[in-house]
Amino acid sequence: MALPFEDMALTFVPSLGQRGVVHLLEVFHSAEAVYAASEAELVERAELRRDIARAIVHRAGFAEAEREIAFCRKNSITPLASTDERYPTLLRQAEDYPAVLYVMGEVAALSQRSVAFVGTRKMTPYGERATTELVEGLAALVPDVNIVSGLAYGIDGAAHRAAVLSHLTSVGVVANALPSIQPTTHRNLAYEMISRGGAVVTELNSQTKQNGRYFIPRNRIIAALSAGVVVVETPDTGGSLSTAAFAESYSRSVMAVPGRMTDATSRGCNRLISEHRARIILSAEDIADELKWELTITQSATSTPKDLRLSSEEEHFVALFANEPLSLDVLRERSGLTAGTLSLMLMNLELSGVIRQLPGNKYEKLI
Repeated sequence: MALPFEDMALTFVPSLGQRGVVHLLEVFHSAEAVYAASEAELVERAELRRDIARAIVHRAGFAEAEREIAFCRKNSITPLASTDERYPTLLRQAEDYPAVLYVMGEVAALSQRSVAFVGTRKMTPYGERATTELVEGLAALVPDVNIVSGLAYGIDGAAHRAAVLSHLTSVGVVANALPSIQPTTHRNLAYEMISRGGAVVTELNSQTKQNGRYFIPRNRIIAALSAGVVVVETPDTGGSLSTAAFAESYSRSVMAVPGRMTDATSRGCNRLISEHRARIILSAEDIADELKWELTITQSATSTPKDLRLSSEEEHFVALFANEPLSLDVLRERSGLTAGTLSLMLMNLELSGVIRQLPGNKYEKLI
């Protein structure tokens, strides 16, 4: 399939912006037609400012698009235009959909039946347990479900890890250009998601200057890709509330896990429920019922296999744990492993269900 050169070029036109690109595509039906139009057509039909129309006529964005395509090829990134038939239908239904997505992994994962999990970066053990149990429950009830989140610390990471452990596909929507994975501690998690048929996606090209303003726009993609959004833990002012608001605006289901009224990390969830903006979620069955999904009861794929076998290095590492969680610094000191080797060891043991990560960069042994 041909690379979306003109679509990418439009995203580099100065002063046009994402909404401007989408507007042009709606008027002219293709990026090729936009660049074939005259200055007068661009001004009259699309109501563009004359300076922007003149820039398009003079092929603004072409040089940047050529550089971007070379970068994508070098880094195994798939640029996906909104005019491509593989572009996720649900996302295109949002009026502010991105004209181009950049994907590492399986493009098809973006069009699977999906539900998003979002929440605070400072999750509590209750939030982690709730996220894990809900994802595991969905794996048993709806085995083809795709778990969407933002690959951030806290609830996002817990949702992605639970998806991997439950043998579900998972899509991480990030607020930075690929192939960089932020936070870097989730790099192995992201690669594991990709290896299992999932993907990591962004709307930001490699020439984007990071300024910290892309997290809220990223949240609209999380909401639009999914049939519904589950908010697990969020304070009153948590960024996850923006994802819930986007979901409402796209007519998606909004769901929330309740918490104690004294817990600051659950105030946002409790408010969504009390204001009747979110359905209260107490089980995976509640999620499936809200989304009107047909259920398939299967044996949970997350059970620890009885014949689990660890390598001698893994057995030695697991022996470092006693009956209490250990911090990353303590594990590094006791094991003598390099940062990269330690990260890989922890990821493999997490995926095997031997250990799990806790808030505060701590780990505990499960078996």
